[in-house]
Amino acid sequence: MRFHHVGIACGNIEAETQRLAAIHEIVKKSPVILDKAQNAELILLTLADGTQLELVAGPQVEIFLKRKISYYHLCFEVEDIHAEIARLLATDAILLSPPKPAPLFDNREVAFLHVSYGMIELLSQK
Repeated sequence: MRFHHVGIACGNIEAETQRLAAIHEIVKKSPVILDKAQNAELILLTLADGTQLELVAGPQVEIFLKRKISYYHLCFEVEDIHAEIARLLATDAILLSPPKPAPLFDNREVAFLHVSYGMIELLSQK
């Protein structure tokens, strides 16, 4: 597994992008994507140091926002998403969302799991 990005829950992508731009130098922004499978709007921001932040807005993050939690997930890129899911399930991880294409990442598969330190997203390298 290789770290890829931090997922951040927000109510409004444009407003949150502006708030982040006041704190960090944003050097690259993807277009805002409507991901129907995840029922969310998404954007990937790249900061000057190379860190990537994914902003997630929509019904799936509303419970986080109501609790004033903006941290949503950590994403790790993996060679074989199915093998990695099996490995993590053997460590008592819980599969929250099985692999599905992610439009923000050129339809590479993503899966979400809950591990001991919170939710993680796995992103297939292929």
